[in-house]
Amino acid sequence: MATLLYRLGRGSMRRRRLVAAIWLVVLVGLGLAAATLRGPTASNFTMPGTESQRALDLLNEQFPAAAGATGTIAVKAPAPGQLGTPDGQAAIQSIVQEATTVPGVLAAVDPFQVGSVSPDGQYALIQVQFNDGADQITEEQREAYEQLGTQAEARGWQVAPGGEVLNTEPEVGSTEAIGVAVALVVLVVTFGSLVAAGMTMLNALIGVGVGMAGLFALSGVIELTSTAPILALMLGLAVGIDYSLFITSRYRQNLLDGMPADEAIGRAVGTAGSAVTFAGATVVIALAGLAVVNIPFLTVMGLAAAGTVTVAVLVAVTLQPALLGFAGRRVLPRRLRSSVPVALTADDIPDAARRSDVTTHRAAPETAPNGSEDTSAFGFRWARLVTRLRIPVILVSLLGLGLLALPAPDMRLALPDAGTAPVGSAARVSNDLITEGFGPGFTGRLAVVVAGDDAAATAAAVPQVTALVQGTDNVLAVAPPQLSPDGRTALLGVIPQTGPTDPATETMVHDIRAAVGGIQGADVLLTGVTAIGIDISEKLSDALPIYLALVVGLSILLLMLVFRSVLVPVKAALGFLLTVAATFGLTVAVFQQGHLADLVGLDTPGPLISFLPILLIGILFGLAMDYEVFLVSRMREDFVHGDTAQQATINGMGHGARVVTAAALIMTSVFGGFIFLDDPVIKSMGFALAIGVAIDAFVVRMTIVPAVMSLLGKVAWWLPRWLDRALPNVDIEGEKLRARLDDKVGAGA
Repeated sequence: MATLLYRLGRGSMRRRRLVAAIWLVVLVGLGLAAATLRGPTASNFTMPGTESQRALDLLNEQFPAAAGATGTIAVKAPAPGQLGTPDGQAAIQSIVQEATTVPGVLAAVDPFQVGSVSPDGQYALIQVQFNDGADQITEEQREAYEQLGTQAEARGWQVAPGGEVLNTEPEVGSTEAIGVAVALVVLVVTFGSLVAAGMTMLNALIGVGVGMAGLFALSGVIELTSTAPILALMLGLAVGIDYSLFITSRYRQNLLDGMPADEAIGRAVGTAGSAVTFAGATVVIALAGLAVVNIPFLTVMGLAAAGTVTVAVLVAVTLQPALLGFAGRRVLPRRLRSSVPVALTADDIPDAARRSDVTTHRAAPETAPNGSEDTSAFGFRWARLVTRLRIPVILVSLLGLGLLALPAPDMRLALPDAGTAPVGSAARVSNDLITEGFGPGFTGRLAVVVAGDDAAATAAAVPQVTALVQGTDNVLAVAPPQLSPDGRTALLGVIPQTGPTDPATETMVHDIRAAVGGIQGADVLLTGVTAIGIDISEKLSDALPIYLALVVGLSILLLMLVFRSVLVPVKAALGFLLTVAATFGLTVAVFQQGHLADLVGLDTPGPLISFLPILLIGILFGLAMDYEVFLVSRMREDFVHGDTAQQATINGMGHGARVVTAAALIMTSVFGGFIFLDDPVIKSMGFALAIGVAIDAFVVRMTIVPAVMSLLGKVAWWLPRWLDRALPNVDIEGEKLRARLDDKVGAGA
């Protein structure tokens, strides 16, 4: 791998104008394709194979008029009993009539005809049926719907349109730019050069642009959920900056070690680029592995994010060398530029002169001003401290992570509902008004579908189903049945006493299904947004242990290939599990239990979005392996070259700490920028990823890993001979590359 990437890096630098032109054409071409082919994102979550989804499909077939999006207009009169007056009834009729004039509305139901009026005569619910699904509702239709009831509001009435028609794609704007700005500052401080920082950021932004443009170009033929592009943007930015940082850092060190420009780039891509390629591959595999859960929307999210990561890797190993070629020695701080020859390539230097410069090269991210290793740098001091106090460090770290993980067993999963929407949003106002007037159960109504072999069988089953459902605990009311045109399918509305994400509602759903399971002559299926959310959450919870085992097993296998060791992969996998447990615990404490919720701008704590844990595992796995490879590969390199296990551990930390610190700060900043978005789902994703990266980088990889490696000593690098012969050598540290180049230089002497 290293030899191939070495040639790719040198070739990209020497043909930098062509490489830059190709990526520019790709960016512009995909941008135009995205502008012309972009399709709408989906806000609904489907789950093939579940009872709720089968019932929903049956409803769409038997009740085609009800297949479109629905809305609920909550109305509150100025005083109790006012809806019973002629003036109140006229006001409601006016709102109903106004709703029918909204473009795309099929019908608006008079609440007096269906009994959607509160007992105190102050609240009413107007059901609105649209022709098209929620994903096809235009912005003009949505705005017209939200403006309903303005005349009534002027007279003191409160009118709050809500429902699935208000589901919109989360807006991505200035808030996440904060994370990018922080990342740029970190790059400037790390490199001491605006050119180096700018080149790294430009490379990452081009990669993100290409990845996102390609994703939106495909959205016309592939259904994307509204969160898929956000996740792809998060990961594309974070890994794009990090991968470019690794290669730029290694290139700068190669220049300081006296290498000509193309050789410095070739070796940077051959060594750091190998780590980047491996890390990117682990992220892609983990994200693509979400397909094993067999949930379409989650598969699409994983593949979308994997696509942007793939682009980030390709840009890092091709475009980054080209941009570095344009920058020349300006990637170095001013005080160091004079020590580096101008615009030299390997062809400009005689073989005899190159021998000492090239063959003795040992890449090191941290140097003194003259280019030599600075063993007094923070990374070396920290490594010596950790290895000297390894037992206390391990115990304190494990205790701290254990305490952070304590809330994790209480984690509850659900799909988001309007009750957790930002305070003041249209969806939240409507939800709160419905809860105030009718109770929380009205915000999560269910539907029971009774499908018989013929109309007679359905007619016989409906009374039995109604009685059984009404007799179930926590059921507030059961609406009269609606029959399909052929009479073979009946639809019964069910209103629970508790809200959609309340544990009692979940229990009620299971109780209803158990109660009606024995009905003869008809299939009885329970559905609705609440039931779908419960089914999705349960299926994801069941898949979580399987996916976690898959990821952990994959990490052990991949790291065994890289490090030729048994204990190092096991240690890395256990560290990953510590990161996941602590991250889950903190996320539950803040977003579910509400501790310090004000600090992240969370209005209402509630269950975590159902796909967050499994998504978090896939993403953190790849990122954790990123830092593991960057730090431990140098430890192995020095150990193989004759250093003691203790000294190799110190060297690996000393040389890698600065870059890993910068990379972790950048990722944390980029992910943290999404915490400031109003959408609670995106907010929780950004928080969990930011916290997870910080814990894994600073506590696990830079503290526990060197302490454990020092404790294990040379035993850490043990590998049975039979396994050593069976495993292919991926040469991620570039050992074969260095040997080949050394032989080449020696032969030229």
